[in-house]
Amino acid sequence: MLRSPRSPGWSAPRLRFGGLLLLAGFLLAGLGMVRADWDFAQILQTAEKRYGNLGPARGRIEAWSQMLQGERNAPEREQLNTVNRFFNQQLSFQDDTRIWRQTDYWATPVEALVKGAADCEDYALAKYFSLRELGIPSEKLRITYVKALTQNQAHMVLTFYSSPTADPLVLDNLISDILPASQRKDLLPVYAFNAEGLYLPGANGGKRSSDSKKLSRWQDVLKKMQAEGFPVGDG
Repeated sequence: MLRSPRSPGWSAPRLRFGGLLLLAGFLLAGLGMVRADWDFAQILQTAEKRYGNLGPARGRIEAWSQMLQGERNAPEREQLNTVNRFFNQQLSFQDDTRIWRQTDYWATPVEALVKGAADCEDYALAKYFSLRELGIPSEKLRITYVKALTQNQAHMVLTFYSSPTADPLVLDNLISDILPASQRKDLLPVYAFNAEGLYLPGANGGKRSSDSKKLSRWQDVLKKMQAEGFPVGDG
């Protein structure tokens, strides 16, 4: 099954005692937003306990780790290109019914890399979490549910907003190029979500309509990733 949400661009994130307390409050708030680096040694160990000998999957997970390390301080657009290319090349597209024997299963990046295969939502999720780990704030990223008009199917992509009202860039497993949403006439947005909430399509970034905590499959992915050793928090 295909999948993807959507947003903007389609149809149309003096040292007196009192001052010190205030400064400390800002610092603590900032520290609360810092994401811990992923410990891939622990992640691999946890994966081996679950799956046994990882075989070629170990190489795919290690390549993921190396890619992230190499892109740590790169410009945002380079990070987008590298992450998009990595998962489009590492994973082969297969339907959930073939991979998981389920009609709709949202896999974590580790699950997808272990299988070496992914449905559209798995590509979008893997790209989202990778870019979050590289430091891109969640408010710039939305996992977007769309209708792929050419295939006449539901589909999911990742969209990137350089600003809240920008024409978003679309990271898609269907094509290798990252294009602005305004150039993807083949995609009809339905809704989008990230750690901040659920969005309906429309001008100026769309309308935030609900809390993403209400999306049970999203919450399931977060719980699975935390069990795998990823400190992802709310995404």
